[in-house]
Amino acid sequence: MTKARSDAILDRMMALHPKIIDLTLDRVWRLLAALDDPQDRLPPVIHIAGTNGKGSTQAMIRAGLEGAGKAVHAYTSPHLARFHERIRLAGELISEDHLTEVLDECYARNGGVNITYFEITTCAALLAFARTPADFTLLEVGLGGRLDATNVIAKPALSVITPVSIDHEQFLGNTLAKIAGEKAGIIKRGVPVVVGPQEDEAMEVIEAVAARHGAPLIAHGQHWHVYEERGRLIFQDETGLLDLPMPALIGAHQVQNAGAALAALRHLGMDEAACEAAMTRAQWPARMQRLKTGPLVEAAAGAELWLDGGHNAAAGVALAEVLKGLPKRPTHLICGMLNTKDVRGYMAPLAPHVESLTAISIPGEAATLSAEETEAAAKSVGINASRAEDALSALEAIVAEDASARVLICGSLYLAGNILRENG
Repeated sequence: MTKARSDAILDRMMALHPKIIDLTLDRVWRLLAALDDPQDRLPPVIHIAGTNGKGSTQAMIRAGLEGAGKAVHAYTSPHLARFHERIRLAGELISEDHLTEVLDECYARNGGVNITYFEITTCAALLAFARTPADFTLLEVGLGGRLDATNVIAKPALSVITPVSIDHEQFLGNTLAKIAGEKAGIIKRGVPVVVGPQEDEAMEVIEAVAARHGAPLIAHGQHWHVYEERGRLIFQDETGLLDLPMPALIGAHQVQNAGAALAALRHLGMDEAACEAAMTRAQWPARMQRLKTGPLVEAAAGAELWLDGGHNAAAGVALAEVLKGLPKRPTHLICGMLNTKDVRGYMAPLAPHVESLTAISIPGEAATLSAEETEAAAKSVGINASRAEDALSALEAIVAEDASARVLICGSLYLAGNILRENG
């Protein structure tokens, strides 16, 4: 297969900085100035930070806005199968020609000086957004918030902070308060901020930052409430009560993400039909995604095959709740993780709900945890574990033992992306 031109440019961009992550905004401001400040010419921006649920919340907000007939730009990361997934222009994934054009322009204007891959590609997304008419722009933070490359919008229409938990300690700090401070860095003077459920330590920090900036809070448990009742989602805020279908995205944790999305949509003036669209039309790959076609599904024969990209301790808890709520069926994990993650913290909640775990390394990822280390971590929390060369051989071994199993491939978005590419 011939390599796309955009891929070749992206490869060159990877070489512009010796580190993958180096949090500062100086390089971003420099390049944006050279591009004539596209961040100042965007449709109204909803800026979304948090440890867990950013992508799902954004997907539901987008579904709601589009259900109301709005054209919506959306920026997410990382991508799963192709880089183009990160940039959605007025509802459509960016074309190869358009992506190549903005990447080329950013690469040229940068002049070969140091800038990280995420920084320069974020500038390319902002440039594409500024040149394409739309009604709203949804920006998902990449890492943290305060020094993230997306944090260049002077006056968003709305900020959103989903639940904050311990993750990326080497970049954001080793306490919940420090991490919350980084996430709260997206709060701008006078800009309302929707806040999802938080532990007290995180909420105190967010409230203090919001007060310092005069940013009105729209907080879970104070200004809005959400819960499941008799198979329906009930949302209530100062405007009134909504009785809606449950979110299309699977899992009890999606109820809270739905609440944040609904609070955002209500603040933006969307009606009940838009709120219902947010619940019924949202799609977000690799979040308890049932795989239904492709070579892996064929290899699974009569087994159920699922894919999830959650990768930290909080994601492990959420995933355990999902498994507990599914119809009873022997469940086997195929797991690959990065060596930067709390592997035991992720696996421990899953232990009571699974029959086995087969450990694999993530293909092509320098930071992958070895299959041997993943296997050892699983055994240390009481999971019956083994290892395999790859997902296909792991799946074949599981199905050979139990043809009617439920098999969940999990542990990393990078593994999920690899699976979606191979199974496409």
